[in-house]
Amino acid sequence: MTGSIDASLNEGVFRIVLNDPARLNAMTPALADDLRLQLIRAGAEARVVVLTGSGKAFCAGANLADVMNDPEAAADGGAMLERHYNPLVRAIRDLQIPLITAVRGAAVGVGASLALLGDIIVASETAYFLQSFRRIGLVPDGGSAFILSRAAGRVRAMELMLLAEKLPAAKALEWGLVTRVVADDALDAAVDALAAELANGATFAIGQIRKLAWAAVEAGLDDTLDLEVETQRAAAATHDFAEGVIAFVEKRAPAFTGR
Repeated sequence: MTGSIDASLNEGVFRIVLNDPARLNAMTPALADDLRLQLIRAGAEARVVVLTGSGKAFCAGANLADVMNDPEAAADGGAMLERHYNPLVRAIRDLQIPLITAVRGAAVGVGASLALLGDIIVASETAYFLQSFRRIGLVPDGGSAFILSRAAGRVRAMELMLLAEKLPAAKALEWGLVTRVVADDALDAAVDALAAELANGATFAIGQIRKLAWAAVEAGLDDTLDLEVETQRAAAATHDFAEGVIAFVEKRAPAFTGR
């Protein structure tokens, strides 16, 4: 446990729980730093990482009381992003293992960004996403404009950021922002099943798929094709690829080891 984070590793699944339910798991610079370190640890020790929040919310965004009392934030509104939140977003992008986010209740501001940065995003029926920045005279951060524009399109992204209205889980699914929506009491079981599936997969190839997907939203077709050559060459040299082919021929489930 680190500050307001609970972290555990079981059978290849690294589970990170934002654990400050009294404040709806509100984000602080220190929490962002701790979360980044836990994600780096997960990348070194596990085969999949699950990020969720305790209690009735995923993350209610930045803790404004802490922000107002922070001399650094008062002196330079961008310093907090440069030193704490942007490194966290880049750490998520650079993970070598898949990230599943399990979203229950509020995902607000930078909390919405964290939720929507998942590779697989499972929301309960109680979940909602809110870009609240405009209401307090700020611009979206945590990569919000990037994530929303690419996942939902510019027009819908603008609606979310300009109107600052709640986006319920069902509509988020319709807009392509989440992977699936489940009943609130089914969230943990649904996420556990997906995590187990990925933890038993070909870890190196899954990491390369993740790399390709991130590159695809940032680069052109030629760059993506070149990266496909590079990643396919590396994946084809793994033990898991050889096992996958043999298992296919032998008509059995492959026993991937992650190497």
